[in-house]
Amino acid sequence: MKFVDEAFIDIAAGDGGNGCVSFRHEKYKEFGGPNGGDGGRGGHVFAVADSNLNTLVDYRFSRRHEARKGEHGMGSDMFGAAGDDIVLKMPVGTIISDAETGEVLYELLKPGEVITIAKGGDGGFGNMRFKSAINRAPRQKTPGWPGEKKNLKLELKVLADVGLLGMPNAGKSTLISAISNARPRIADYPFTTLHPNLGVVRVGPEQSFVVADLPGLIEGASEGAGLGHQFLRHLQRTRLLLHVVDLAPFDGADPVAQAKAIVGELKKYDPALYEKPRWLVLNKLDMVDADEREAKVKDFVKRFKHKGPVFEISALTHEGCEALVKAAYRHIKSQQVAEQPAVYVDPRFAGDPAE
Repeated sequence: MKFVDEAFIDIAAGDGGNGCVSFRHEKYKEFGGPNGGDGGRGGHVFAVADSNLNTLVDYRFSRRHEARKGEHGMGSDMFGAAGDDIVLKMPVGTIISDAETGEVLYELLKPGEVITIAKGGDGGFGNMRFKSAINRAPRQKTPGWPGEKKNLKLELKVLADVGLLGMPNAGKSTLISAISNARPRIADYPFTTLHPNLGVVRVGPEQSFVVADLPGLIEGASEGAGLGHQFLRHLQRTRLLLHVVDLAPFDGADPVAQAKAIVGELKKYDPALYEKPRWLVLNKLDMVDADEREAKVKDFVKRFKHKGPVFEISALTHEGCEALVKAAYRHIKSQQVAEQPAVYVDPRFAGDPAE
């Protein structure tokens, strides 16, 4: 299935039903009084985060979504029925924004999270609402209120702990297939990956994290060149970036120049993304002669001037992958602990219980 991470939809909540003007007509009751009921509420439009979905493709072909109107009020004190609500299922990580202003309205970050994206209009009042001591036979009623109508933009940002970035053919797809349960398409030509791939990396019992393999970046990506610019947004929620570098490019290009170009595009696209923890992963060591590996790695690190951790791996033979996975898990776990809110301790119980 094609990965669709952006869609535009028009939604309309139901209008409220109108109130009713009615009077009792019973034998021997000449002045029965008003009995017109209120109109029913219009249907709401809800969005729910569904963990079983991973694209917005359903909304690419189904743009208009309308809830039912509320029924009108009736005589004999009968209120109109409320209109049926509609529920729109969306992938976890969907951002809902105003299509015209670009203002972010809602974010679906947790599986099962439900939000109201359009409220149905309230029903109008029937004439029984206007009865008073000085107005025994009111003929007033009010129409139902209109439901909310919105033009929305849906944008999906995949929720991954670790994001892989690098040039096309850097070996990201091979790496994610080596360390996780993901099975992306792998071939010996650039731009094999056309959409993000997610994989769960199992470190141990109840120890895992999610890694995202994104289409390769090229120079000029921040201005729209290549494919990777469409998916840079997916890196914004990751806790760690792994910059995968091909140490033995088949076209003879300079790996340092390629790596610097990627970092430059990252900084142009989003300075906050550039500041995220970024580790250097030197891949395809199996393609370098054993006698030249150490010198080649040292030369790369010296010229690239990378200050963070550096890992030497071969995704094809799995060499060095285990150490990389364990280090990444420790980093993610430490960040999760740091992000937890501080627990309030009552000063009366802050001392040593033994004292």
